[in-house]
Amino acid sequence: MAEHNVSQTRLYEWLTGDDDSRMCDDIPESACDEQPRNFFLHIWASLGNKLADELSSARLVLPWLMGIIGAPIWMVGLLVPIRESGALLPQIFVAGFIRLKPKRKWVWVVGALTQAFAALTLAVLALFATGTLGGALVLTALVLLSLARGLSSIATKDVLGKTIAKRRRGTLMGWSGSIAGGATLVAGTLLMLFESRPGHLVVAILLAIAACGWLINAIAAARIKEAPGAVEGGENGWDSIKQGLSLLKDDRTFLHFNLARALLLSSALALPYIALLGQNQSGTDLGGLGILIVVSGLAAMVASPVWGKRADQSSRGVMRDAAIGTAICCIMGASLAWLPGEWTHSIWPYAAVYALLVIVHHGVRLGRKTYLVDMASQDNRALYVALSNTLTGVLMLIVGGLIGAFAQWFGSGTLLLMLAATAVGAILSTHQLPEVE
Repeated sequence: MAEHNVSQTRLYEWLTGDDDSRMCDDIPESACDEQPRNFFLHIWASLGNKLADELSSARLVLPWLMGIIGAPIWMVGLLVPIRESGALLPQIFVAGFIRLKPKRKWVWVVGALTQAFAALTLAVLALFATGTLGGALVLTALVLLSLARGLSSIATKDVLGKTIAKRRRGTLMGWSGSIAGGATLVAGTLLMLFESRPGHLVVAILLAIAACGWLINAIAAARIKEAPGAVEGGENGWDSIKQGLSLLKDDRTFLHFNLARALLLSSALALPYIALLGQNQSGTDLGGLGILIVVSGLAAMVASPVWGKRADQSSRGVMRDAAIGTAICCIMGASLAWLPGEWTHSIWPYAAVYALLVIVHHGVRLGRKTYLVDMASQDNRALYVALSNTLTGVLMLIVGGLIGAFAQWFGSGTLLLMLAATAVGAILSTHQLPEVE
């Protein structure tokens, strides 16, 4: 056992690029010795979560599910807003509840187990549900999954801040993203094997595997060694909102960060429209989407460790550089829609731009996550994360609706130019943020 601990510590030091595994900035002294072990448990948890997310994707797998059970088309349009906003909007209401728990990992575990249950429910629906009632049941299960995702999200970041030191968190998230990218690659390869829409059984199997991913996430979270934290200051939901609004008023850095984060939504919003352009231009269906998922996994494997390392030095710089990349990718994607030539009718040019934007989007996610965790302290981290995510959830609903309307009126190419302009605003905003590392 001692030899295992030595090997684990050495691997940890190699992955983090430091020969001092006891660098313990901003975490309790009692958590210092457990940091290498916790580092790898966080990676296992991220692997299970990412695999589950990909195999229950509201952009790909769940639309197939709705199609094979014969649900109305308008229900399909609700999948992505429910998935994204449902995970973000309620977080401010649970921040005070989590604050009352000396060990927040158990909130994380409950969220992961609930997601596993919801995924199993979706698997059963894939086998037996039909029509409008079946579609309504799918949306209900997705609401449960999305709310549980939000619960896990805020607890995960709080536990991360208590168990992994500053200047190690970005590296951890980078390696997690790289390994999880491998899981994404596997998921895309599986989908490429089915060039026509998969049947009830195939979708049910994918969703059952997703449930297993969240079980892995729950088991890894339960094994993390977390020191009890302060429980003072727990509030109910409305008190948390009032406290959060006071934070926005009094903490100018936090307000500025949320403005920058809102502008950085352009990277997430652009991804499906580049995929849509590729699908429309190339005429491919599931095979093309499988290719996009594979290049997404490869891009994540390559990009995440690099972004993570850089985020530990300057998460502000990572967000700024990712905003620059977003603007470039959006312009490139829009240009493909208007360029002449047979080569623009292949999926591959769009897959290349999509892969570049995935690389950039990982920089956005790692940069903002690291900045938010490092900006906050142990006493207010849960509230900072919850408030920021809730604000983003509101914006996702509003901006997502507007973006959909613009795409309907002006087309995907023009919309990507609008998102490029938004990314330029993100460049200016993130460049003016103060450093927090």
